[in-house]
Amino acid sequence: MTSRSTALARPRFASAVALALVGALAAGCGGSSPEDGASSAPTGSGPGSGTSSSPTGGASGSTAPSSSGSATGPVTAGSCARQKAAALTEEQALGQLLMVAFDTAASRTALDSLIEEQHVGNVIYLGGWDGAERVKATSAHLQEQATEDATAGIPLLLAADQEGGEVRQLRGEGFSKPPTAKVQAQMSSSELTAAAKGWAGELKAVGINVNLAPVTDTVPAEIGKANEPIGKWGRQYGSDPATVTKASTAFLKGMIDGGVMGTVKHFPGLGRIKSNTDFNATGITDTVATPKDPYLAPFTAGVKAGAGLVMVGSAKYPGLDKTNTHAMFSKPIINGLLRGQLGYDGVVITDDMNAKAVRSIPADERAVSYIEAGGDILLTGDPESVPTMIEAIAEKARADEDFANLVETSVLRVVALKERMGLISCG
Repeated sequence: MTSRSTALARPRFASAVALALVGALAAGCGGSSPEDGASSAPTGSGPGSGTSSSPTGGASGSTAPSSSGSATGPVTAGSCARQKAAALTEEQALGQLLMVAFDTAASRTALDSLIEEQHVGNVIYLGGWDGAERVKATSAHLQEQATEDATAGIPLLLAADQEGGEVRQLRGEGFSKPPTAKVQAQMSSSELTAAAKGWAGELKAVGINVNLAPVTDTVPAEIGKANEPIGKWGRQYGSDPATVTKASTAFLKGMIDGGVMGTVKHFPGLGRIKSNTDFNATGITDTVATPKDPYLAPFTAGVKAGAGLVMVGSAKYPGLDKTNTHAMFSKPIINGLLRGQLGYDGVVITDDMNAKAVRSIPADERAVSYIEAGGDILLTGDPESVPTMIEAIAEKARADEDFANLVETSVLRVVALKERMGLISCG
């Protein structure tokens, strides 16, 4: 890949000229917003819903138009995010689109080379980390790797799955034991928000800035524990969308109030499938869901409540995509349903791209298909797949102008989210 010697001297991908977006980015570098985009914020959830230093708000930024070939709509972003995104080299830009697993059994320096050489911009803790002091020291070390050369000085999103019940990646001294979502749902909204704000404080204290929660899947009562990914573990807030909406938004509000960005998952819902997509390639089809599915309501509510990320799963939904493509590779589901029908212009992140449900697809194809569908951050539990995925995206962008536009748009979304969270500033 070719790095730019001066920011915006030419389009980022030399043989795939993304003129519309690059022009918009250039306008942002001058400190003024482009004139060709609306200035209104989307449904209260986009990553550029402001330039404030907290995740909870701020003035709306300007929107960058997508080119005629782009599969996504305008992106709301402030001029600072545009400036930072525009200054990234090609390698640094692509690195912002990766979130890589850091296993608890690995050494503290295990991801250093990926951040330095592959410019990886985001990390998730997996495997059950014990003790706040260890996590805090690891987070500090990881952020120290986000140098000017590695990420242009843009800090990492450091994420954890801290839902409650059995799903708690951070345990031991310094961390509470939140109950299962089903138990959380029995609290009043104010009680749950207050509790979640406290849990967020524990995460923030150890350097975690993203919680991949709350779960907004609805598990029908008649399925219950037979639903392996969610119901078996009591991860659902309830068996009806109204209950899930009320509790999940209360949890989300507490996370954001506590300074940690929340994520709604697993779009468009895992509540009706039988098998866990992490470990199975069959039994992962929801034959009921349609674009008018009432089970979409908790996701819509989470988007409106300010979720900075929406995680898309790897199950299949023939009623939403007649090709029966895995959700994370489905343009009708990500671009059509989530971005179109729900009006979400924020960051979309995958469930684990190394899951059994999709592992038979080569890593390079997974990466390209996801970006083509309208997604942004690729989360992988397999660090060794990172170079392959990055190079595949780069090669496709060099050869395909429309795809290059999608990449540039995704990079801008991620950087705008980091601005919203107060991780970057241009003051």
